[in-house]
Amino acid sequence: MLVRSEEGGALVIGQLSHSWLSGQLARAWGNERFHGAEPFEEVVLGAEQHDIGWALVDLEPRLNEDTGLPRGFLETTVDQQLAIWRGAPDRLMSQSLGAALVVSMHGCSLSQLRASGCEGADAQMLQEHVAEEQARQALLCESLGISAAQAERTRRQMWTWDGLSLALCLGWQPFTAKDVPAREGLLDVELRRLGERRFVLDPWPFAQPSLQVHCEGRRLAGGLGDRRQLREALAAAPPVRLEYLLEAP
Repeated sequence: MLVRSEEGGALVIGQLSHSWLSGQLARAWGNERFHGAEPFEEVVLGAEQHDIGWALVDLEPRLNEDTGLPRGFLETTVDQQLAIWRGAPDRLMSQSLGAALVVSMHGCSLSQLRASGCEGADAQMLQEHVAEEQARQALLCESLGISAAQAERTRRQMWTWDGLSLALCLGWQPFTAKDVPAREGLLDVELRRLGERRFVLDPWPFAQPSLQVHCEGRRLAGGLGDRRQLREALAAAPPVRLEYLLEAP
């Protein structure tokens, strides 16, 4: 779950709603300077579902006892992270192998990133997960006829869409997506705020001069005492439509 602090509480966004926003970026991505998703529907589906392992977890969120709010996704332990990601690609295997590949690559990237800052048993568990997913990816790429270069481009695109979606949802501005694959090589793409939920992306990665995306959140007051109160508060909170307008520089 994404948790964005506000006066008197927080705006909380389910991981799958944030993923939905990522998918909207993926669907519109591509112009003369940036490659689009390829194969299109499979990669867009993977982007929309890249956090599918969180689906049931976010229905029973853990409580941050200090704030009385849900724990954010950055507060997961290594054990919790691996429990979420180990089975995530399997949830898409009967629907689309290409989408399952996207999910596998993203979860693998997260474990690689976290392992770089861990030691001991945590590092070993993360490295084992990386090895498992890399083996899965090799089989999927062979089955789908996807080259290593194409898979790597998709992995970097997914990392970009995920980062931009998180930046919009959590208010990380300015935000720079690093090493974004483009036709001329790897570029940095900067997200800057123009106004209330208006932003510019530079360089511009879409065919149209503007793009509106959205997701859904809930507003919660802090001070919830246990997980039962948290579940009840989430169930009672009306949905909040969160819209973001992206414009060319």
